[in-house]
Amino acid sequence: MEVTSTAGDLWVAARSFPLATLGDILGTGGLLVVAPHPDDESLACGGLIAAACSQNRLTRVVVVSDGTGSHPRSKAYPKDRLRRLREGETERAVRELGLDPGNIVFLRLPDRFVPSEGPLAEQAIDRIGACAAEIGAEAIFVSWRHDPHCDHQASYRLVREVTRRSRGLKLYEYTVWGAALPPEAAIDPVEGFRISVAGARVKKRRAIAAHRSQITDLIDDDPEGFRLSGVDLARFDEPFEVFFGSPE
Repeated sequence: MEVTSTAGDLWVAARSFPLATLGDILGTGGLLVVAPHPDDESLACGGLIAAACSQNRLTRVVVVSDGTGSHPRSKAYPKDRLRRLREGETERAVRELGLDPGNIVFLRLPDRFVPSEGPLAEQAIDRIGACAAEIGAEAIFVSWRHDPHCDHQASYRLVREVTRRSRGLKLYEYTVWGAALPPEAAIDPVEGFRISVAGARVKKRRAIAAHRSQITDLIDDDPEGFRLSGVDLARFDEPFEVFFGSPE
């Protein structure tokens, strides 16, 4: 199914995207999920990761940023402590999905300032490409090119470059903040599919709940600190996850 008009059209059409199996999209290879921040892997791909683990597929999660931009004014959680907290939450989250935390790679690029070019970007591209090769991945999942967050767009560009340098490596995109786009926003042509995650919803909920710093008042000394709302969380509690095939 192709959508060529606006973001509003896409969200309506996405609920009717065809269902695909892991075999359809991963072939015989492993699963590589690239998350801009600690928690994006659970929010957008928790069911996908759980399904891959249940099939004993080699699975790797790459977390691009250090996650320290969520509570920049907290004195109780300065950058180093906040990074350790968020990485620990991610490790607990993937364990809930059935993945050994040893399969997470933390790139620790600066939150809110993830580069898409230059030496740090080149190092990230090489590391992501190496992860794909190590698990025999035939596809990589990363945040949608239009997701309205600079780190999500930069992460897309990093992975886009990985696939350009690797023959036969498919790129699939997921959205975390796409619903925040104005309905009339113009988008690139999109072909999409859904993955049924009904059997993994409990695991996914537990994984998201592991990210306590993002969904509770665990860090309560930064009035501008980030927190997912109930409305936000409800968008990720569906019996399916939606992905877009990259048109390039």
